[in-house]
Amino acid sequence: MKLVAGLGNPGRQYARTRHNAGWMVLDRFASKHGAEFRGTGRAPAETARVSLAGAGNLLLVKPMTYMNCSGEVLPALMRPAGIEARDVVVVVDDVHLPAGKLRIRAQGSAGGHNGLKSVIEHLGTDAFTRIRVGVGEKAEGEDLADHVLETLKGDEYAVLAEASERACEALEAVLTDGVDAAMNRYNGEGEK
Repeated sequence: MKLVAGLGNPGRQYARTRHNAGWMVLDRFASKHGAEFRGTGRAPAETARVSLAGAGNLLLVKPMTYMNCSGEVLPALMRPAGIEARDVVVVVDDVHLPAGKLRIRAQGSAGGHNGLKSVIEHLGTDAFTRIRVGVGEKAEGEDLADHVLETLKGDEYAVLAEASERACEALEAVLTDGVDAAMNRYNGEGEK
């Protein structure tokens, strides 16, 4: 079994923000595969289960702990299912990538992202796959928190929605074809 975590913040006010790109991808992925998210008694998270040809059983996870504490819930969900860090894929927003661009990595640092920092801390390793969804840099003088928590409208939301659709495809490629093949296919695609 593999675990796919989409990072974001709970609450309607965050639904259409840059910081919820990970949740947008998982919502689309679950919908595409006929799965629905539900609360779990084990941890503050919503989960869905998907069986994917070529990848097996997947546990999709949306931590409900807010972005900066995203990693806290993962060990409690991984242990009972025998999931190891190498079987984890994290989908997350990235302000260092142009809006719409994807970047897949087999492992690496948090790159300044507090959600990834929390995941690394709670898994005890950075050896897990991540799919970063570019949401664009903040404007000069703009506060980073304001930038990632801004409610997107119009063209900006359309770019994120399109990137989320491609990130769904990239996630499926990671799970069925492997991270290297997915990196070759999707890294650098979609730059606006």
